[in-house]
Amino acid sequence: MKTECIGDKVKLKGKTYPCTVSLTMDLVGGKWKTVILYHLKNEAKRYSELRKELATVTEMTLSLQLKQLEKDGLVSRKVFGKKPPVKVVYSLTELGKTFVPVLEAITEWGNQVVLENGEFINRPEKEIN
Repeated sequence: MKTECIGDKVKLKGKTYPCTVSLTMDLVGGKWKTVILYHLKNEAKRYSELRKELATVTEMTLSLQLKQLEKDGLVSRKVFGKKPPVKVVYSLTELGKTFVPVLEAITEWGNQVVLENGEFINRPEKEIN
């Protein structure tokens, strides 16, 4: 397969894009979508777990981003129980799992940038829990 966009335009779920890079960035672009996918790459998690791991994201933003990732077919939302409090678990779909190699490449690249130009900072013990 060519690395360039094969057609003049691409279409997915009724939406037209100028190229596959534009389509990809619509699905996973922005400040939080890729970070959310990264935190779901190894295991399913509850909303509260994601909220703790992404401490600087607002609840509204996390909720909206999860809904968008679910709508786009990258994340699955499963509800357990019928009466409150219900248990809601988020996980990667099969399509979402195909993005894991990209997440790993992004992580590797970020680590290399820090090693060459920055520094890793250990969090204080109280923030780890």
